[in-house]
Amino acid sequence: MDIGIGLPGHAPWTDGRALVEWARRAERRGFSTLSVSDRLVWTTPEPLITLAAAAGATTRIGLLTSVLLAPLRADHALFATAVTTLDQVAGPGRLRLGLAPGVREDDFTAGGVDYASRGRDFDLLLDRLASVVGDGSVDGHTPVGPRPSTPGGPPLLFGGHSPAAIRRVVTRGAGWIAGDATVEGVQGFMQGLRKAWADAGRPGSPRLVASVMFALGPDAPKALANAIGPYYAFAGEEYAEYGVSQAYRSADRIRAAVREFAEIGVDELIFTGNDPNPDQVDLLADTVGL
Repeated sequence: MDIGIGLPGHAPWTDGRALVEWARRAERRGFSTLSVSDRLVWTTPEPLITLAAAAGATTRIGLLTSVLLAPLRADHALFATAVTTLDQVAGPGRLRLGLAPGVREDDFTAGGVDYASRGRDFDLLLDRLASVVGDGSVDGHTPVGPRPSTPGGPPLLFGGHSPAAIRRVVTRGAGWIAGDATVEGVQGFMQGLRKAWADAGRPGSPRLVASVMFALGPDAPKALANAIGPYYAFAGEEYAEYGVSQAYRSADRIRAAVREFAEIGVDELIFTGNDPNPDQVDLLADTVGL
């Protein structure tokens, strides 16, 4: 199982250069992937711009949006151009797009995008993205943006637990990505996903990526409370406290998570940071043996 690391974009970071240093250290220490999350009504950095900076600071590490709120990108042609541009900057085979429709209505209100139609808009965006990475056109306009460096464009991973998420994975995707993952939750979903994949005649199996929260060191409890508590406050105090309690804050628990997710067949486990200090990269690498 591959081990990736997620930038602390939801945490109270204050210097974007620290996020670039996370990328440099993550590559140097041998993590498979650097991921970045997405929110509009928060201080989270824009994912594609952040990964472009990371791509310029590194040469090998995989780059992943985990997950990008696709329907917020209302200009589909411009979004597709940003994707193919980033794929060119990163080089072939490095970029993957984790995509989801989003659940926070305030993100859509702030973005001037209709929340109720986000599922339909998501599918239309995927059609237009496929057209751009395919023949370079959108609705008869060509060329649109640069050609991707990855043949066929970046692989797509889809988040969510709905029938629509399964449909998108099976018809358009390379796999599924589970945020705030638990072993039980992944097990419960992956059986139905693998059956749908096989029923659709897709060869092999969908790639399974799970993401969990972490912080290490003596300041870990404070870092988790400061990052996760406010981030999940919209869902109520009980949920926010649950999110903090589920995060991994000890070396023993992190090593156990690696073992347990590997045992159920997860292909990649991503530990998302909550303390913006780049030393967290080295602490995690030492813990998992990188």
